Amino acid sequence: MFFPVDKEYFKVLKAADGSMTLLITGSLTLSNTNLSTGKTITANISGPGTATFFPDGSVTTKELGHAVYALEPADAQRFGVPPVGLTAGPLTTSVDANGNLTSFSLQGHVLVDVCAALS
Repeated sequence: MFFPVDKEYFKVLKAADGSMTLLITGSLTLSNTNLSTGKTITANISGPGTATFFPDGSVTTKELGHAVYALEPADAQRFGVPPVGLTAGPLTTSVDANGNLTSFSLQGHVLVDVCAALS
């Protein structure tokens, strides 16, 4: 995986409760390659989006437009999506302080099942 275009910008907002939100915008392109076959997928994942880091160590992300996600197989099965996907439309995720995915809400749709497309 590499980023042929990485011109994203972050604005950092700090709240009185100790949380910190990154406002993310700009241009970002991701390429994934199957090293066995040489097949490559390149996608615009420019968002925009936000990532909020809470004092307890939990994180919530909100992505609009095009985005990418990667989940553990059990989480992918739990939420009914492929383990690695390119999406269009709103996607909200939450991770607890221990790094466990607690919610995955896709109001848009999966454009590409990356693993299937690269096999």
